[in-house]
Amino acid sequence: MRALCILGSTGSIGTQALDVVRHNPDRFRVVGLAAGANQGLLIGQIREFKPPIVAIADEDAAQELKTQLGGVRGVQILAGPEATETLVRESDADMVLNAMVGAAGLAPSLAALQSGKTLALANKESLVVGGELIMDLVKGEPDRLVPVDSEHSALAQCLRGERREDLKRVVITASGGPFRGWTRTELAKASVKEALAHPTWSMGPKITIDSATLMNKGLEVIEAHYLFELDYPMIDVVVHPESVIHGIAEYTDGSMIAQLAAADMRLPIQLALGYPDRLPAGIRELDLAALGRLTFEPLDREAFPAVDLAYRAGRMGATYPAVLNAANEVAVMAFLSGKIRLIQIPEVVAAVLDEHQGAAVVSEVSLQRADRWARARAAEILEAR
Repeated sequence: MRALCILGSTGSIGTQALDVVRHNPDRFRVVGLAAGANQGLLIGQIREFKPPIVAIADEDAAQELKTQLGGVRGVQILAGPEATETLVRESDADMVLNAMVGAAGLAPSLAALQSGKTLALANKESLVVGGELIMDLVKGEPDRLVPVDSEHSALAQCLRGERREDLKRVVITASGGPFRGWTRTELAKASVKEALAHPTWSMGPKITIDSATLMNKGLEVIEAHYLFELDYPMIDVVVHPESVIHGIAEYTDGSMIAQLAAADMRLPIQLALGYPDRLPAGIRELDLAALGRLTFEPLDREAFPAVDLAYRAGRMGATYPAVLNAANEVAVMAFLSGKIRLIQIPEVVAAVLDEHQGAAVVSEVSLQRADRWARARAAEILEAR
């Protein structure tokens, strides 16, 4: 039985992970939960799964949680900005699923690996911001870092058992988001409501906006660079509207191996939680005849420049990916608040990247400095606009 600690338990990935646990009670037990919002849902999760430790960043919310859980014994509530890290280090979990959103997920990811646990990673920003630090911790133990993103889960399956020297490139697929086929002029008029209406996946608002700008694909390129030790020219992105093929590996002899599955995040989640076993999924099977055909389109780099910004930051290395991510987080929140247009998100990110003077990533401190600078500069640029 694998003991799990789930970070971001009330979000999209967290709730689906608990659904996987619910359907495999003989394989998993929950020993820790961390959440930042949706207290009502968290209370229900605690009552159902009875984790011995729960972390919540807001101290007032934690006190309210204790009051409402008066009838539930044996649950320790940790509160404060470092509560999640403490949970990760002190729990007796074998595996930590990090489903947090944003750069705040880096410290818990590092804590999981530093404390000897396996990290199932759904928090893109951990690798985008701190890829060098993360990979240093898994040198010689690559199986302690398991991808949860559907694209990287797919690539891991396509690469498994093949010789790395035979690999020519990998292809990350993109649904195209809600604005596939839109021109830059049309994107300038896109509303928040339209941007949040993703055609394939149900996700939180930040990730959904990243899918609308295709920044999420850029972040996934940087993730793939670290996860699979690939140079950036070996990583391509192609638009695949049906979202059936999630990743492709092409080899030097011209062969391509692709992973196909229904667009259901429970599959890559349970592949990660049960690794290396494959569990009965309860996922809808594909009917290839009913699908009829699968289509592919080139990425429109003029309308969606965010992907190339991520390639640029990734190639420059150092603290540039951290700055890319921080500026993007600030710009996305500004768009969700109605302060800027969708097309201004990559414009703000590009302006911040242009001004940044990169520094070597020697510790979390260097990343934190770059992150703070980028957020402050992005806010200044937004104010000026």
